[in-house]
Amino acid sequence: MRLFLLIFFLLYGAFHLYAFLKARSALAFNPFTGAMLALFMAIMILAPFIIRLSEKSGLEFFARLMSYIGYTWLGLLFLFISISLCIDLYRLIIYFAGFVLKKDFSFINVPIRYAFFIPLGISIIIALYGYFEAKNIRTEKLTIETPKISKEIGSLKIVQISDVHLGLIVREKRLKRIIAEVKKAVPDILISTGDLVDGQINELTGLAKLLGEINPKYGKFAVTGNHEFYAGLEQSLRLTEKAGFRILRGEGLTVAGINIIGIDDPAVEYYGLAKRISEKELLLKFDQKNFTLFLKHRPLLDKNSIGLFDLQVSGHIHRGQIFPFSIITALYYPVNSGVINLPNNAFFYVSRGSGTWGPPIRFLAPPEVTLIELIHRE
Repeated sequence: MRLFLLIFFLLYGAFHLYAFLKARSALAFNPFTGAMLALFMAIMILAPFIIRLSEKSGLEFFARLMSYIGYTWLGLLFLFISISLCIDLYRLIIYFAGFVLKKDFSFINVPIRYAFFIPLGISIIIALYGYFEAKNIRTEKLTIETPKISKEIGSLKIVQISDVHLGLIVREKRLKRIIAEVKKAVPDILISTGDLVDGQINELTGLAKLLGEINPKYGKFAVTGNHEFYAGLEQSLRLTEKAGFRILRGEGLTVAGINIIGIDDPAVEYYGLAKRISEKELLLKFDQKNFTLFLKHRPLLDKNSIGLFDLQVSGHIHRGQIFPFSIITALYYPVNSGVINLPNNAFFYVSRGSGTWGPPIRFLAPPEVTLIELIHRE
């Protein structure tokens, strides 16, 4: 965790330096303006610490205000850097082409001022669009026909929420939108695949009560995500239970003729709270004649467990949340979002997540509630 934070702040600091140099070269501002911009950027780099300390001190309004400013800035800066690097690469190609071919291609190059204002303008437009996209909860549908659902039951509606990130930014209004989509689906079972709460957790009892309004026929089940551990495992579990979820931590049960099994996020081991268990051994404890629903926060497949479940549902990566970050997540995770088929008529589904982490922005990765319908088929 310390290494991750060190790398994050080094990169974040480097991004700010790059943006500062781009602004200075384009605007040629005076030393006072430069000092003010540098001070603002320094505060933004330290914003996650400031937010956390403010919250611990009971300064909720200030913590929420800093969350919106600091994390929106993070998203805006990421977009600016991404677009600026593309323009700088183009400028570099034009320069080398002119150098090698001994020709002047300056007429098709991008002037320094434009190389700053174009990405700035595009970033602002995308961020504004992304703010509204983050509120536009969609219901994605997955239908699975299987002989493992009995004739008597006929069909089961399972609704998945994931990565809601209740905290300083995702509050009542956003949660009510998510709950409305869940209720519209009329679930028999509701599942949460981790990160129900965020790293900053404060006075969320009212939000737990809102989730408690949903009472599916066969119950609600959840697993931990990494943010449950960042927020403090004990209080995260307490809030999840108040919301009416049964938390599956390396365990499972059989409900309505299907096995529902869940495991802790690997953060449980990082924090020294428990050892990670063998997925294979856990799954083998349950009757393979039943349809097996496997809840796992991170969208990684254990090759030893393939064939021992019928559907694994995961979340965690938000499909990158803000494009082009999805390109980076796709390099590590085999499935960024959606469903893939596995051997033995099994499936692997990855949710884009229902809320937001950090910036209250999504771009080309709208939030979702997932309706999974299991239908009997001979």
